[in-house]
Amino acid sequence: MKSLRVMALAAAGLAFVSMSSFQVMASEASSAHAPAYYVAEFEITDPEGMKPYSAGVEATFKPYGGHFVVRGGKTISLEGVAPKRRRVVIEFESIEKAQAWYNSAEYTELRKIRQRSANTDVYLIEGVQAH
Repeated sequence: MKSLRVMALAAAGLAFVSMSSFQVMASEASSAHAPAYYVAEFEITDPEGMKPYSAGVEATFKPYGGHFVVRGGKTISLEGVAPKRRRVVIEFESIEKAQAWYNSAEYTELRKIRQRSANTDVYLIEGVQAH
Protein backbone atom coordinates (compact mmCIF):
# COMPACT_ATOMS: atom_id res chain seq x y z
CA MET A 1 0.00 0.00 0.00
CA LYS A 2 2.87 2.35 0.88
CA SER A 3 4.47 1.73 -2.52
CA LEU A 4 1.19 2.66 -4.25
CA ARG A 5 1.08 5.92 -2.34
CA VAL A 6 4.71 6.65 -3.29
CA MET A 7 3.96 5.90 -6.95
CA ALA A 8 0.85 8.12 -6.87
CA LEU A 9 2.81 10.97 -5.30
CA ALA A 10 5.61 10.51 -7.84
CA ALA A 11 3.10 10.56 -10.72
CA ALA A 12 1.47 13.69 -9.30
CA GLY A 13 4.91 15.32 -9.02
CA LEU A 14 5.69 14.47 -12.65
CA ALA A 15 2.33 15.86 -13.73
CA PHE A 16 3.06 19.07 -11.81
CA VAL A 17 6.55 19.37 -13.33
CA SER A 18 5.15 18.74 -16.81
CA MET A 19 2.36 21.27 -16.32
CA SER A 20 4.82 23.85 -14.94
CA SER A 21 7.14 23.30 -17.90
CA PHE A 22 4.21 23.70 -20.27
CA GLN A 23 3.16 26.95 -18.61
CA VAL A 24 6.71 28.33 -18.82
CA MET A 25 6.96 27.39 -22.51
CA ALA A 26 3.53 28.91 -23.23
CA SER A 27 4.45 32.19 -21.52
CA GLU A 28 7.78 32.33 -23.38
CA ALA A 29 5.99 31.73 -26.69
CA SER A 30 3.45 34.47 -26.02
CA SER A 31 6.20 36.96 -25.14
CA ALA A 32 8.33 36.03 -28.16
CA HIS A 33 8.09 38.27 -31.22
CA ALA A 34 8.44 37.40 -34.84
CA PRO A 35 11.47 39.12 -36.34
CA ALA A 36 10.93 42.01 -38.73
CA TYR A 37 12.83 42.91 -41.85
CA TYR A 38 13.33 46.41 -43.19
CA VAL A 39 13.70 46.12 -46.95
CA ALA A 40 14.88 48.94 -49.18
CA GLU A 41 15.23 48.82 -52.94
CA PHE A 42 17.52 51.60 -54.19
CA GLU A 43 18.21 53.31 -57.45
CA ILE A 44 20.92 55.78 -56.47
CA THR A 45 20.63 59.05 -58.38
CA ASP A 46 23.39 60.98 -56.56
CA PRO A 47 26.27 58.68 -55.50
CA GLU A 48 28.20 61.49 -53.76
CA GLY A 49 25.11 62.68 -51.92
CA MET A 50 24.40 59.12 -50.76
CA LYS A 51 27.80 58.65 -49.08
CA PRO A 52 26.85 60.22 -45.70
CA TYR A 53 23.77 58.00 -45.53
CA SER A 54 25.74 54.84 -46.28
CA ALA A 55 28.41 55.77 -43.75
CA GLY A 56 25.99 56.62 -40.94
CA VAL A 57 22.96 54.34 -41.25
CA GLU A 58 24.32 51.37 -39.27
CA ALA A 59 24.97 53.52 -36.20
CA THR A 60 21.30 54.54 -36.17
CA PHE A 61 19.82 51.02 -36.18
CA LYS A 62 22.29 49.16 -33.95
CA PRO A 63 20.81 50.65 -30.73
CA TYR A 64 17.47 49.13 -31.81
CA GLY A 65 18.99 45.68 -32.23
CA GLY A 66 19.10 45.85 -36.02
CA HIS A 67 21.75 44.21 -38.17
CA PHE A 68 22.37 43.91 -41.89
CA VAL A 69 21.25 40.69 -43.51
CA VAL A 70 21.75 41.97 -47.06
CA ARG A 71 23.65 45.07 -48.11
CA GLY A 72 23.87 45.16 -51.86
CA GLY A 73 25.67 42.04 -52.93
CA LYS A 74 25.49 39.98 -56.03
CA THR A 75 22.02 39.04 -57.32
CA ILE A 76 21.69 35.88 -59.37
CA SER A 77 18.47 35.28 -61.25
CA LEU A 78 17.12 31.77 -60.86
CA GLU A 79 13.82 32.51 -62.62
CA GLY A 80 12.80 35.65 -64.45
CA VAL A 81 14.92 38.77 -64.65
CA ALA A 82 17.17 39.78 -61.75
CA PRO A 83 16.29 43.23 -60.40
CA LYS A 84 18.69 46.02 -61.31
CA ARG A 85 18.04 47.99 -58.12
CA ARG A 86 20.29 47.58 -55.09
CA ARG A 87 18.68 45.77 -52.14
CA VAL A 88 19.21 46.22 -48.39
CA VAL A 89 17.65 44.04 -45.69
CA ILE A 90 18.01 44.85 -42.00
CA GLU A 91 16.71 42.40 -39.39
CA PHE A 92 15.11 43.53 -36.12
CA GLU A 93 13.75 41.56 -33.18
CA SER A 94 10.21 42.82 -33.86
CA ILE A 95 8.10 45.15 -35.98
CA GLU A 96 7.91 47.49 -32.98
CA LYS A 97 11.70 47.81 -32.77
CA ALA A 98 11.98 48.35 -36.53
CA GLN A 99 9.34 51.08 -36.45
CA ALA A 100 10.94 52.71 -33.41
CA TRP A 101 14.24 52.90 -35.34
CA TYR A 102 12.58 54.16 -38.53
CA ASN A 103 10.79 56.91 -36.61
CA SER A 104 13.78 57.83 -34.41
CA ALA A 105 15.17 61.36 -34.60
CA GLU A 106 18.57 60.03 -35.73
CA TYR A 107 17.21 58.04 -38.63
CA THR A 108 14.63 60.67 -39.61
CA GLU A 109 17.48 63.11 -40.28
CA LEU A 110 19.55 60.54 -42.18
CA ARG A 111 16.52 59.33 -44.14
CA LYS A 112 16.25 62.80 -45.74
CA ILE A 113 19.67 62.24 -47.34
CA ARG A 114 18.54 58.90 -48.80
CA GLN A 115 15.33 60.41 -50.11
CA ARG A 116 17.28 63.22 -51.88
CA SER A 117 19.95 60.91 -53.28
CA ALA A 118 18.01 57.86 -54.43
CA ASN A 119 14.68 56.57 -55.62
CA THR A 120 13.67 53.95 -53.08
CA ASP A 121 10.87 51.63 -52.12
CA VAL A 122 11.03 50.88 -48.40
CA TYR A 123 8.89 48.52 -46.34
CA LEU A 124 8.81 46.23 -43.31
CA ILE A 125 8.07 42.52 -43.53
CA GLU A 126 7.18 40.47 -40.47
CA GLY A 127 9.17 37.23 -40.36
CA VAL A 128 8.40 33.80 -38.95
CA GLN A 129 8.79 33.11 -35.22
CA ALA A 130 11.58 30.66 -34.44
CA HIS A 131 10.34 27.43 -32.90
